[in-house]
Amino acid sequence: MTSDKQPFDPQAIEERYLSIKERVWQAAEAHGRDPAQVKLVAVTKTFSDREILPVLKQGHRYFGENRVQEAMHKWPALREQFPAIELHLIGPLQTNKVREAVALFGCIETLDRPKLAAALAAEIQRKGNAPKLLMQVNTGLEPQKAGVAPADAAQFLEQCQREYGLTVSGLMCIPPFDADPLPHFEMLAALRAKLGLADLSMGMSADFETAIAAGATLVRVGSAIFGHR
Repeated sequence: MTSDKQPFDPQAIEERYLSIKERVWQAAEAHGRDPAQVKLVAVTKTFSDREILPVLKQGHRYFGENRVQEAMHKWPALREQFPAIELHLIGPLQTNKVREAVALFGCIETLDRPKLAAALAAEIQRKGNAPKLLMQVNTGLEPQKAGVAPADAAQFLEQCQREYGLTVSGLMCIPPFDADPLPHFEMLAALRAKLGLADLSMGMSADFETAIAAGATLVRVGSAIFGHR
């Protein structure tokens, strides 16, 4: 069986990264926003150390992973070479991986249920420091996708704060694959404003400029930087 994955080309990765970085900057400026307020999270799931190194060598320090186990194999050694990496968990978090996740990630973007909130609260109290937490919102109400229903977000936020003592700093969404993402981004931005939160993680390789126009403070870009998986 053949693979569609592109041959390793560090110069091409570097050039794509610099192009995406410039497009993020331009999209922010085009909509009257401070480009420094939009953080590019380079999504490195399935990509190896050598594929990540060209981006690290350019000074980039914000990265996203989908699975705790994969991140545990990859990032401790990279952190030894490149301090100050901020790692974001952007995939579902199982409660039995909470201890490892809190130790490894600077931001967990997929808080979506009371059981996970309770496990995170217990581990944060045990460890004495907390990653940044974002609530994942299922804007398309897709049954196969994780996330809090938009109508339940305010109640879940209050429960996280009151019952579990958690600080939730923002919202994250992944719009339906075949839908126009703009209404989903606008819905999440309005919900963020209503809840009085700071961070808004939305937009990926195909639609990050649309997300920035709608107010994203974090965009998650993988294949447009690193190539096909």
